[in-house]
Amino acid sequence: MSEQWIDKPKLTTLIHNNKQEEILMSLSIRSILGPDHEHYEGVYRINIYLLRLMFVLMFLFLGRDAWTYVLTHEGPWDPDEAVAWSVFASYSVLAVLGIVRPLKMLPLVLLEIAYKVMWLILVAYPLWSTNQLAGSPAEDRTYAFLFVALAIIAMPWKYAFDHYVRGRKKLSFKQRSPQT
Repeated sequence: MSEQWIDKPKLTTLIHNNKQEEILMSLSIRSILGPDHEHYEGVYRINIYLLRLMFVLMFLFLGRDAWTYVLTHEGPWDPDEAVAWSVFASYSVLAVLGIVRPLKMLPLVLLEIAYKVMWLILVAYPLWSTNQLAGSPAEDRTYAFLFVALAIIAMPWKYAFDHYVRGRKKLSFKQRSPQT
């Protein structure tokens, strides 16, 4: 009836009533970086962590700027400016859902990638290629939009392609296992 702990590398084994239970005491690199079939339909955990980081940053920084501007604006709004700030403020609110359910909010990330890359190609690149970007009104936005690289890296492209282009819904690990 006594319990005895035996230390093993990266595992601690509890011997209780001639039963051994292995308890993972430290996360291995493989478990952090590997696919998670049980919770995230085979998407690599590192992608999930990066997506969550991206959504937190989006909520904090975009939310701070957008909501400060919206709430302190005085006078009538220019319709186009109001649309832009409303989208940014809404985007920051939706980022909260992305923190909790990152795969459900991938369309938001796809939108971010699309509009930022498009803006960089249409606005920043022509200015840069003619040496007119430095000192222009587009310079600050260009530096901010270059962080789209995080979204491109964080995006689980195979999952996104399967779900949003092919229309496939993968079965979760539990659904694939035969019923006993």
